[in-house]
Amino acid sequence: MKRALAPVGLLLLAACSGGSDDAQPAPTDIPKAVADQAAAPVVESEYGTPVKDRVATIGLLNKRNNLTQDLVMKPGESRRVGNVIVRLASCERTLPWESPPETGAFVQVFIEERASADQALQWRKVFSGWLFKNSPSLNVVEHPVYDVWVKDCAMKFPGEEEDPAAAASASNAAKAAGRAGAAPDPAPSPPPVATPAPSPSASPPGGER
Repeated sequence: MKRALAPVGLLLLAACSGGSDDAQPAPTDIPKAVADQAAAPVVESEYGTPVKDRVATIGLLNKRNNLTQDLVMKPGESRRVGNVIVRLASCERTLPWESPPETGAFVQVFIEERASADQALQWRKVFSGWLFKNSPSLNVVEHPVYDVWVKDCAMKFPGEEEDPAAAASASNAAKAAGRAGAAPDPAPSPPPVATPAPSPSASPPGGER
């Protein structure tokens, strides 16, 4: 009985294999089998950082082991973890004066897996489109094992500070230095001393003796 079950177990294990699930994200190229499916539109905006210089952070979840990893990349780059490849085409933030604020990224997800237990591993594209940070339900990656979502798009618009936290700290330091270099306030003058009223004489002047 054990001998009969062994091949079945090996077959199921092979069907799920395709790479280490806890591997670190590594730069990679799109496999040739799906390279023609990797083309994605990139729309250059007239505002903000050029698309090629933006940096996106994409979250990747493996539902089998509940392992979450951050993939940090620029548009046109791809990261591979085990048997999944995530490619970033573009990322975007709403303009500072637009409301509500939103962050999005155009990503593609390729997975090497078996269509059935008796077939060989092959790459296929399981998702291609925009993902939105504040509205994740608008577009989702539908896969039984992997989930992908956008976490950030690092870019700037004209007029924005390089580092708002650093700018705020510098402003506070400048205010403190200005207060330290200012002339000290004059010491308050003492309150006037009240002069006591003269006490009445025992006998009025010019009175009778």
